[in-house]
Amino acid sequence: MRMIRRFWNLLVKYHIRTVIIITLVVNMLVILLSFLPGYVGDFPYWVTRLPLLNAVLNSFTFIFLMLALLAILRRKIILHQRFIYAAFTTTAIFLISYVIFHFMAESTPYGGTGFIAGFYYFILITHIILAAVIVPLALMSFFTGYKDMRAVHRKWVRWTMPLWLYVSATGVLVYVMISPYYTF
Repeated sequence: MRMIRRFWNLLVKYHIRTVIIITLVVNMLVILLSFLPGYVGDFPYWVTRLPLLNAVLNSFTFIFLMLALLAILRRKIILHQRFIYAAFTTTAIFLISYVIFHFMAESTPYGGTGFIAGFYYFILITHIILAAVIVPLALMSFFTGYKDMRAVHRKWVRWTMPLWLYVSATGVLVYVMISPYYTF
C-alpha cells in the first residue's frame, strides 16, 4: 500500500509529465487500434454489448459532469470532487471497454445518406478530435484541482467542462446513429 501511495505522490508531484505520458499512451493506443485487423469469427455475446455499455458510460459521465458543475456553482467543493471522481471512473471504464471492443471489431460503416449522413460525420469527426483533446485537458483540470491550484484549475476547466460534456454527449449520439448498422 505504501508503494502505491508513493507512486501516486510521484504522479501528482510531476503532474505535467504524468499528463503528457498518459495522453500519449491513450491517444496512441486508440490510433493503433484503427490499424489492427478485426477479430475473425463470431463475437462472444458480451463483446456485442460493449457499444451499448460505452453509450451508457458516456451518459453517466455526462450526468456526473453536470452534477459536478452544479455542485461547484453552489460552492459544494467536496460534492463537486466526488462527481468528478465518478466522471473519471466512468470514463476510465469506458476507455477499457472501448479498447477491448475496437481491438476485436472492425469499424462499422455508417449506412445513412443525405443530410443525416453529413450530420453523422460532422458529429463523429468533432467527437473523435475533441476526445483526443479532452484527455490532457481533463487530466490537467483534475491535477490542478487535486493540488488545490484554484486559479490555474479555473483556467483549465473553462475549456475542459464544455468540451468534455460535448464529447460524452456526442458519444451517445454516435452510438444511437451507428447502432442500426452493426452486423453482429
